[in-house]
Amino acid sequence: MASVYELVKDRRIYFIEADRSVLEAARFMMEHNIGALPVLRDGDLIGMFSERDVMTRVVAGGRSPGTTKVFEVMTPNPRAVSPEETIENCLFIMREFGFRHIPIVEDRKLRGMISVRDLLLRDVRDGARERMAG
Repeated sequence: MASVYELVKDRRIYFIEADRSVLEAARFMMEHNIGALPVLRDGDLIGMFSERDVMTRVVAGGRSPGTTKVFEVMTPNPRAVSPEETIENCLFIMREFGFRHIPIVEDRKLRGMISVRDLLLRDVRDGARERMAG
């Protein structure tokens, strides 16, 4: 059974430092076409910052993106999985809690990020391989 880390081990890890502004985070996310960022402080994962956080906690909250710090509006203490976590269990966690992104963490250090898109694309690739082989 494949681990979630196997799907993303060769991919660049995007993250944002906790003391950066929401404006910087939003621009970074737009530039790299990503919907969520792990938030780090001193190299440790402390939160997740997503497009939803921008909308609900910044825009709808009437806060200024240029002066609001990411740590003020992030989702703290995010659910994370270990590099050895199975794809099946990761899908269960995403479905059960409504997550679209889950950080992969080992000893509080970020090792990668897995998204619903990653898992769906894997299923599509595996299905195509099976149809071609069958």
